[in-house]
Amino acid sequence: MSAPVLEIRNIHTFIGQFHILEGVNVSVPQGSITVMLGRNGAGKTTTLKSVMGLTPPSQGAILFEGKPIHGKRPYHIAQLGIGYVPEHRAIFKTLTVRENLELAERQAHDLEKRIDFIFNLFPAMRQFYHYPAGNLSGGQQQMLAIARVLVPENRLLLIDEPSEGLAPVIIEELMAAIQKLAETSTVLLVEQNFRMASRLADRYVILDDGQSRVEGVMPELIKDEQLIQRYLGVA
Repeated sequence: MSAPVLEIRNIHTFIGQFHILEGVNVSVPQGSITVMLGRNGAGKTTTLKSVMGLTPPSQGAILFEGKPIHGKRPYHIAQLGIGYVPEHRAIFKTLTVRENLELAERQAHDLEKRIDFIFNLFPAMRQFYHYPAGNLSGGQQQMLAIARVLVPENRLLLIDEPSEGLAPVIIEELMAAIQKLAETSTVLLVEQNFRMASRLADRYVILDDGQSRVEGVMPELIKDEQLIQRYLGVA
């Protein structure tokens, strides 16, 4: 296994008075797709937000490429080369697709340099490039949300629930795109769709009640029906 791009070491995170994360450990190897699994409320989204500094941990450490990033402001963390695709997409619906992408530029002409890569990944985006983002379908909005983190050259991508509410044919397109992204970036994925996660991920970590419970390689989890049923409730 290659050296980890991201290490989350025993983090505890509060939201208000609520102790959401009570000891989460995650290691994301270089060039991998690692998926965080768990039931609703397990702490998966809060873990991604803690990495980005949106819900800073009160205890523990987060290392990116071996250097601590906990305690940094979200925009400083993003500038290091971490892209975040939040749950529910969070696009600017009154702006065009192009304007949404331009806002993601870290340096001048980032979009110009990366637009061919984005169009190759999502060919349909050429057709709605100048449309208001609020006019797009759910699948098209998800493509935009992912494309937005590709404008700067991020080395780590955090993607939260990309398949939520999407038709199977769109999910297949997104799976192909995420697999392609893993050729040049490292991906930490949160995904409730176990079928999608099991086909995409190299490694997994299961969260339950704000703690990481078990981790390993995906082929081993697929064979462990008891573990899947216990923590995920999936037959």
